[in-house]
Amino acid sequence: MLINVAETVVADALRGMAAAHPELTVDVENRVVVRADAPVAGKVALVSGGGSGHEPLHGGFVGPGMLSAACPGEVFTSPVPDQMVRAAAAVDSGAGVLFVVKNYTGDVLNFDMAAELAEDEGIQVAKVLVNDDVAVTDSLYTAGRRGTGATLFVEKLAGAAAEAGMPLERVEAVARRVNDNSRSFGVALSPCSTPAKGSPTFDLPAGELELGVGIHGEPGRERRPMMTSGEIADFAVHAVLEDLDPRNPVLVLVNGMGATPLLELYGFNAEVQRVLGERGVAVARTLVGNYVTSLDMAGASVTLCQIDEELLRLWDAPVRTPALRWGM
Repeated sequence: MLINVAETVVADALRGMAAAHPELTVDVENRVVVRADAPVAGKVALVSGGGSGHEPLHGGFVGPGMLSAACPGEVFTSPVPDQMVRAAAAVDSGAGVLFVVKNYTGDVLNFDMAAELAEDEGIQVAKVLVNDDVAVTDSLYTAGRRGTGATLFVEKLAGAAAEAGMPLERVEAVARRVNDNSRSFGVALSPCSTPAKGSPTFDLPAGELELGVGIHGEPGRERRPMMTSGEIADFAVHAVLEDLDPRNPVLVLVNGMGATPLLELYGFNAEVQRVLGERGVAVARTLVGNYVTSLDMAGASVTLCQIDEELLRLWDAPVRTPALRWGM
């Protein structure tokens, strides 16, 4: 691995992020990434976070049009409440703070505790839980469905709503609507390796794949012999559409798990678009790339979000973050 030692990998990454992005304020010691112009007067702030190893989620989504701050934990480990409270205090302008929380037990517990502590300090806090993964109901890390690719949609669309000056209750409502209309399904072609372990975190024999894998390598629905890109797209998209029956056009995220090159992701997207066309699902916008990753795992996930005219305007609204930027 391209690291110094496992114990400093997160701190080293944050120092590198600070050097590359002067538009961010990166507190390496306290593990908080904040947009440098925060707090923005009169604007609702968005704070999210989670274990490191999923980059660019979440720190790469801090900036105008998305998050106000992010709290990176250790690799695959929830950040602690103190980080979240510190982030909320740094970005709150008096208009309130929305916590965007992926449905993993540690994240949920720590963000709940942080919300109570922040409110004790006079910060108005609302919370939205992202639970879009249709692969399994419960997993090693989760009660209920896991939060995965829809986190990007929630952070972008709610972030645009906040940037447009909407009050906290409306920003929260947008975030909930996005989550309610989003579904995801992921596939692993190889396991991932954490810096601390230095070897694969789960066993996936060569020539097999995991259908419905989680972003920490949690088991999915089943293992099968390797399939073609088209066969994987058929399985993944059908799994999503079994749970989401879109009447409106959809946003499509074809997301790499970290080790799958764009050559393969764009080819996979062609197959995803084919399946959606065969099912009569209209596509409004498509995003392809590594956005919600799992260290060095090879594989991909598909996220669909049913949208209306308001959500499409929020998607197209300007955004400027390290990982996502257009319109500025």
